[in-house]
Formats: sequence, C-alpha cells, structure tokens
Amino acid sequence: QVSLVESGGGSVQAGGSLRLTCGASGMGSSDVYSMAWFRQAPGQEREGVAGTGSDGKTNYADSVKGRFTISRDNAQKTLYLQMNSLKPSDTAMYYCAAVLGPGPLAWLLRQTTYRYWGQGTQVTVSS
Repeated sequence: QVSLVESGGGSVQAGGSLRLTCGASGMGSSDVYSMAWFRQAPGQEREGVAGTGSDGKTNYADSVKGRFTISRDNAQKTLYLQMNSLKPSDTAMYYCAAVLGPGPLAWLLRQTTYRYWGQGTQVTVSS
C-alpha cells in the first residue's frame, strides 16, 4: 500500500518562500508514478496546483505559474514543491497525490487521476 506524507508547511509573510516535501513509501523500486500537489482553502474546492507525469513532464495551474516549481527525486520517491513569491491567496491545506504510471499532461491537475493521497500540510501566508 502506497503511503504519502507531506511536510514543510508553515506560516510565512507575503513574498516569502516555502518548500513542501512529499515522502512516499510502498512504491516498487522500478515503478514510476505520476504525482501532483493539490490545495484546498476553507470553503473552497480542492484544486490542482502542479503535477508531474512519470515521463517528467509538468503542468501548473495558471495561478502559480512562474512562482511554484514541482520537482521529484525518483530514487528517493520524493516530491517537492518550491513556492516563491507567496500570496495570501495561496493559503490552503496542501496535499500530495500519486498514481502508478503515466498521466496525460491535461489530466495531471485532475483529482480523479490520482489513487493515493497524503493527509496534507498547512500553508498560511499573511499580508
């Protein structure tokens, strides 16, 4: 069973940076997963932030393009999200998600693409 654990959230002022980490366990050593970051603010639906396919291609929500960077370490089964120039509107619970195999670029930011989810890490950006 695949397990995902997020870390790195916290409180930061607008314009600051945070780096989220998602550690995965239970993945086969030769398996490659498509993975993504989602976020959910209070009273809002969960939305895709950034995704990376098993082929390394990436997709970003328009709201974070140029500010957030998704990356992965396949050997360590770890996913990262570098968040720069943070805004109060970025405040949310951030979740890591994964699914075995390739994910079409257009599907990387869809919740229904993913089978495995972490418990989330809170990001709070103050003005």
